[in-house]
Amino acid sequence: MPRFTKTKGTLAATALGLALAGAAFADPAEDELIIDTDDGPVEIATRTTPPAFLADTFDEIYSGWLFRDDTTRDMERDDFDNPAMVFVDRGLDAWNAAMGSNGESCASCHQGPETMAGLRAALPRVDETSGKLMILEDYVNACVTERMGLEKWGTTSEDMKDMLSLISLQSRGMAVNVAIDGPAAHFWEQGREIYYTRYGQLEMSCANCHEDNYGNMIRADHLSQGQVNGFPTYRLKDAGMVTAQQRFVGCVRDTRAETFKAGSDEFKALELYVASRGNGLSVEGVSVRH
Repeated sequence: MPRFTKTKGTLAATALGLALAGAAFADPAEDELIIDTDDGPVEIATRTTPPAFLADTFDEIYSGWLFRDDTTRDMERDDFDNPAMVFVDRGLDAWNAAMGSNGESCASCHQGPETMAGLRAALPRVDETSGKLMILEDYVNACVTERMGLEKWGTTSEDMKDMLSLISLQSRGMAVNVAIDGPAAHFWEQGREIYYTRYGQLEMSCANCHEDNYGNMIRADHLSQGQVNGFPTYRLKDAGMVTAQQRFVGCVRDTRAETFKAGSDEFKALELYVASRGNGLSVEGVSVRH
């Protein structure tokens, strides 16, 4: 279990203060994202009014794309220049491959990947049959194990990230619309609790960076609001695809805490809460970030 406390610590204040010392605040870029694709331009909503539960916190919510430098933003404007599209192509190869124990492929059940349009925009969500909170990785693994008779894919494995890239792209331009009421309410509250809990030796929460200090510079990069509408993303620092679950692991680890695992119940709940904070922003499919 991660070490955490809900009290404000002087260590956390000192650590964050040193990290932000002398840093200039950067407003989100005054820019628009229209992506040049093989099927024509796709307009992406990178800013919008906040969901009702954030109305007293933000006047406007912003995609992380608006906090990146000009060069990085430009990479996402054209699919030809977007390094994430390599992983989409790999996902398409896997989609059509007869990889099941009896020769099944994703295409043999679902036809083309375009049949997944809208799925990414609504996730995480509660499965009606099991009552479990499901992230996209769970749906992929349900097909891999139950329909194809294969071993479960790792939550952050390359095979998984390739498939997430392909499926997420099908919802590009659609508004994030994650349900937080009804059967999702309990999980949403759990995710909210995690978001505001201070973890690790630094006693820092998600909110300390992405709510209290977005726009400030830390570690040579500007903090965003921590929106996940662009995930999975090609992260230049890692030279590869990174999922929201991976970033949760990295963020908690950076507080010097023992982190929850990617795909854990805790991080599924956190993804639901964080995704809901971006309701109304466009799914970017596969984005580019620092």
